[in-house]
Amino acid sequence: MKLRGDSMSEAEAVVEDMSVDWRGRPCKPTKHGGMRAAVFVLGLQGFEMMAIAAVGNNLITYVLNEMHFSLSKSANIVTNFIGTVFLLSLFGGYLSDSYLGSFWTMIIFGFVELSGFILLCVQAHLPELRPPPCKIMSHEYCPEAKGYKALIFFAAIYLVALGSGCLKPNIISHGADQFRRDDSKQSKKLSSYFNCAYFAFCIGELIALTVLVWVQTHSGMDVGFGVSAAAMAMGLICLTFGTPLYRNKPPRGSIFTPIAQVFVAAFTKRKQICPSNTEMLHGNQNNVPNHLFVPMSPNISPLLHTEKFRFLDKACIKIEDGTQRNESPWRLCTVAQVEQVKIIISVVPIFACTIIFNTILAQLQTFSVQQATAMNTRITRGFKIPPASLQAIPYIMLIFVVPLYEIVFVPAARKLTGRDSGISPLQRVGTGLFIATFSMVSAALIEQKRRNLALSSNEPLSIFWIAPQFLIFGLSEMFTAVGLIEFFYKQSLEGMQSFLTAMTYCSYSFGFYLSSILVSLVNKLTSTSSRGGWLSDNDLNRDRLDRFYWLLAALSLINFFNYLFWSNWYSYNPSLSLPSSPKQSYGKDLESNNFNPSKHVEAHNIKT
Repeated sequence: MKLRGDSMSEAEAVVEDMSVDWRGRPCKPTKHGGMRAAVFVLGLQGFEMMAIAAVGNNLITYVLNEMHFSLSKSANIVTNFIGTVFLLSLFGGYLSDSYLGSFWTMIIFGFVELSGFILLCVQAHLPELRPPPCKIMSHEYCPEAKGYKALIFFAAIYLVALGSGCLKPNIISHGADQFRRDDSKQSKKLSSYFNCAYFAFCIGELIALTVLVWVQTHSGMDVGFGVSAAAMAMGLICLTFGTPLYRNKPPRGSIFTPIAQVFVAAFTKRKQICPSNTEMLHGNQNNVPNHLFVPMSPNISPLLHTEKFRFLDKACIKIEDGTQRNESPWRLCTVAQVEQVKIIISVVPIFACTIIFNTILAQLQTFSVQQATAMNTRITRGFKIPPASLQAIPYIMLIFVVPLYEIVFVPAARKLTGRDSGISPLQRVGTGLFIATFSMVSAALIEQKRRNLALSSNEPLSIFWIAPQFLIFGLSEMFTAVGLIEFFYKQSLEGMQSFLTAMTYCSYSFGFYLSSILVSLVNKLTSTSSRGGWLSDNDLNRDRLDRFYWLLAALSLINFFNYLFWSNWYSYNPSLSLPSSPKQSYGKDLESNNFNPSKHVEAHNIKT
């Protein structure tokens, strides 16, 4: 039995490498790319994360204490801001792949983000740009920011959102583009790069949540925002220094046009009957020898035909009417175009299963910070922990765990699975989703203990009790976030790396928006005539945050079982499931990509 595509790595090797240097000349393997070029991108990753994490993770304190919005409204402002950051990543990915290229997209929107930090710093420094000072938690009347004061605030945070959103997918994809996927040695380093990118992310978060949050707390938010602006400037300088070493993927025109053509052509020919012999479909590569594979268009790489979503195959039916006319590309598409659309549709359920995971993350950046303010933050007689710095706890752990994962776990798992990355990206995501449930279980138990103690004896619980929920989620994020980025990048085609990578961040966006919806919905459903809902007061001792955490724990567990179904359903296109070395059989590599190996073989064309 032989699987089609056993020599696909050779096929991809003959596809012309379109990467160019900063002057537009073809790249040289010995001079451009590799980890030495990716290091500069990792520098931008660390500095940019340091800048925005210091703002995003402590923004609720600024919105509540300086802008004087209510607790629930402040939480929604923060989650909407962070959700917008990640939603705009789709826009950044589209601009990069279609028109600007990842390098210039990062340069342009890096300065947009920097301008937002500077505007925040100016507003925090000038009292006339903020409402009069008062203590909102003491229940005295505090007018919230309105008019030009609110306008300046929202303009600043959404400039940051626009810049950071367009940067994020391009940082990951541009760094990954430094490794040739048709080179077995560099392909092995790709999974290591994703772990290094997450390590840089952890370092940036850790510094932001310790040093920068401490500066915000003790020196003022204006100084803290100024430090964020300086960190962003350092990241842009770091990116610029690597310019001579980068492998740049030129933009290839609109990535949506070939996708739209497939849907239009399939709808136009919806009454046609697909041929039983799929080799008759226009542009089918299955019977073409591997060494003759050529791209069907500048945007589309050669892809083998698969059996899923057969209704889209109608876009490849060529009408034989006895004439020699060529059909419009809006009426006749190639198998490669159709398979590209099939891949995008197939990854949507995997993407959707991570939304609840990011809804949990939203709670750790909003309600858990406020939960910490109601606890005993004193460590010594003269030192207190800033509540926002609690989010540094998982990153302190992860700066040790991530290297151990790469150095110890991956080699051990590689011997068992035969995969360069140890376990497949889908298995890594599933592990993280399962662990995340216990973060909310821990949060609910601790909040219940804190509230009962505060009501019975008016004694605050030590802030260290809140650490487990952050530690557990940090471990789950190491599996889920890195696995999801690796999964989307490896399933992307030439010319779509930034856009599909942006779908990872779009999951964050929907998670934070869902958090806002859940807060409003829970308040509405749990409110009575005598009192408000679970989260309607500014006083956590009167709210029922513990019940909200239990709700999220239940949703997370249901989501995990939903993920198991879709991960078993998903099948890789054989053209993208390449062996990383000649010693690995294609069949073994393909089967190990899923939780249920037997379903992979059924999903692909098999030649006996």
